[in-house]
Amino acid sequence: MDPSYALKYRDLYRRHWWWRVREDVILRELRHLRPEGRWGRILDVGCGDGLFFDRLSALGTVEGVEPDLTLLDAAGPWRHAIHAVPFDARFAPNHRFGLVLMLDVLEHLDEPEAALGHAVHLLAPEGVLLATVPAHQWLWTRHDDMNRHVRRYDRRSFRALANRSGFEITRERYLFQGLVPAKLVVRALEALHPGEPTLPRLPPRPVNEIVRAIVGAEQAVNAVVSMPFGSSLLVIGRRSRE
Repeated sequence: MDPSYALKYRDLYRRHWWWRVREDVILRELRHLRPEGRWGRILDVGCGDGLFFDRLSALGTVEGVEPDLTLLDAAGPWRHAIHAVPFDARFAPNHRFGLVLMLDVLEHLDEPEAALGHAVHLLAPEGVLLATVPAHQWLWTRHDDMNRHVRRYDRRSFRALANRSGFEITRERYLFQGLVPAKLVVRALEALHPGEPTLPRLPPRPVNEIVRAIVGAEQAVNAVVSMPFGSSLLVIGRRSRE
């Protein structure tokens, strides 16, 4: 992540409508999928400073992995539950997880197959993995450059990645349909006016809350009537049974 972006990330995550809606979508999915009671052990890969942990801990015992030390607060309330190591063979806990999250992680990696395969390996026998990624390479903008993305995914490319990683997809759907035309406009403007990426900004509070309500309603409908496009892709699955 761009260092200047990292400085703003905490405030954006806690207040910006996009992060608030994404968190609501994920929690809705997890409550629907949850086994009777709690999830048991939960692993959040690329968890940052554990900003999701307060709400996630209601569903199970949470720990995370975050290799970017600039995102971690040594005095943070969840610092004890975050492993500051790369997500590879060096992260080798002596237990497995009922739920593994990879929320907008895989798009940053040069070797996503290894990371997804490692996450699958850490699942308990009936464990579930939920991942989100930015969708469609044709929606690439300077925002992807600033976030140091390597690629964006669609259903076909993610299925290919899953097959190579021993991951069996059981549910998939696109998110944030309303952002697609907006990102296409941004892409066109960037083609006309080359320049450096700019940091995302928090909209004025009334605008932020109105957009959050509208997009939240859109995603509630999309949970029932899945659309064939969106600016993000959500995928749920388990270890392949082969």
